[in-house]
Amino acid sequence: MACAYSELVADAQRWATNAAAHGRISAEQAGLFDNLDQAGAGPLFKTDSGQTDMPLIVAFMGGTGVGKSSLLNRLAGQAIARAGIERPTSREVTLYHHQSLSIDKLPEGSPLDSIKISRHHDESNSHIVWIDMPDFDSVELGNKRLVLEWLPHIDVLLYVVSPERYRDNKAWQLLLAEGAKHAWLFVMNQWDRGLAVQYDDFKQQLAKAGFADPLLFRTSCSEPEGDEFGLLLEQLRQLSGRHNVARLERRNQQLRLRRLQQTLQQLAAEIDGRDFGALQTNLDALWPQTEANLHQGLAWAMQQLAKCWAEKLGQNAEISLWDEWAQNRLNDMLDELILQAAQANLPTKPLKSALQTIRENAGKTLAAQTELAGRQAMLNPGNGAQRLLMKAAAVGETLLPLAAMGVVGYQVFSGYYHSAAENSAYLGTDFAVHSVLLIGLSWLIPFFLHKKVQPSLYNAALKGLHKGLQSALAAVSADIRQILASEQQDNQALRAELQGLIGRCAVAPEAAIETQSLLGRVLLADGG
Repeated sequence: MACAYSELVADAQRWATNAAAHGRISAEQAGLFDNLDQAGAGPLFKTDSGQTDMPLIVAFMGGTGVGKSSLLNRLAGQAIARAGIERPTSREVTLYHHQSLSIDKLPEGSPLDSIKISRHHDESNSHIVWIDMPDFDSVELGNKRLVLEWLPHIDVLLYVVSPERYRDNKAWQLLLAEGAKHAWLFVMNQWDRGLAVQYDDFKQQLAKAGFADPLLFRTSCSEPEGDEFGLLLEQLRQLSGRHNVARLERRNQQLRLRRLQQTLQQLAAEIDGRDFGALQTNLDALWPQTEANLHQGLAWAMQQLAKCWAEKLGQNAEISLWDEWAQNRLNDMLDELILQAAQANLPTKPLKSALQTIRENAGKTLAAQTELAGRQAMLNPGNGAQRLLMKAAAVGETLLPLAAMGVVGYQVFSGYYHSAAENSAYLGTDFAVHSVLLIGLSWLIPFFLHKKVQPSLYNAALKGLHKGLQSALAAVSADIRQILASEQQDNQALRAELQGLIGRCAVAPEAAIETQSLLGRVLLADGG
């Protein structure tokens, strides 16, 4: 289980690092995984015979001057830990263990000069590793760092107080913070100076912290006769039994998995709460005003461009449709969208990056599509009815004069033939006038109609430019909506990866620990 837990933590950290690098979660959220306990104390020690039984790691914890080192020296029967006046400035961790055990792996980053190792030959304590920790309330900041580095590797915390300092706030805060992660035994040392009321008050404090029936021992290194030091050793030896150590390890792994799962679920809840739909709604409110402003602001430029094309038959004109003003209007809208995303706790880094493409390419794309639509409109100006009438007028300009001339010609030849045969007068002046009028009207009417129905190149170009701008703006709007949709999909994929990690945290529940058993008394009542 320890290996699986370590792999799971590593996978969660990789997920968080990758998500933070892409701006999907904050650095603060990614840092939640840096504070997770690693696999625990088991890998720190191995037996010379290669056995896999893990020793019980017991650490003396407490404030300055309560006699932690004196208790360890009393256990060893010799001065192996610094005590007395040297202690407040000591940054030393003292390890005391059976000769059959050896250090397999130190906590990462632990300096060798801060660790003192002593060995013993007492078989009755062969499965216990004693660690004397620096004073947690020392003025030396390095002491606190050492304590926090070693805490994840401890099975049992032997919390040592004195009658004068059993209400020490710093050590008490550590107890409240670390309570559920370890087994606890409590020692009121220097009992030769203690009172029963202090002992009872301390037990009440422990009950408030969650220990219904704590194992609390009274010891005195200066007057050891008749104290409870032997009973303390006996309880620790029972805890160091294979079954208890294994059960403590399983419980600790479950607590670590539970904490990891809670951290993942916390992030999952925050990711689930991201409302990308509201951002789409905000875009629906922002875009129409931006679109209207662009249409109004670019109207004069499009009029000038259409006029130039109509007069110069589409030649290139030194008129820019997309200028700095238009770019600023688009930037203002995108900035407002990003601001609203930030206010809604949505990841803005990837959104900014995606929208940057819109900023950079919108002007060129809009200008190109708008001018293309304007030029295409000039190729086929007017509507279908106008183009049909123009074709009819063009045909009429040719056919009607020809028909009129044919009629006049027929009348001329016919009149000439009859006048010669009947020896009568030839065609008169009225006929000539009427013939000219007929031919002239047959040409003039379709010509006039052609002129009247011919569409304006200026109007065609202007209409095409407006249509192109409308189409280009619609494309920009669609691109922005696609970016928002992609961001939502990426968020869902991130959530799915997170859900997979959460699923891997599920473990079969352990059998409940009886409250009155030894393990039940050294563990917090709600600690699992």
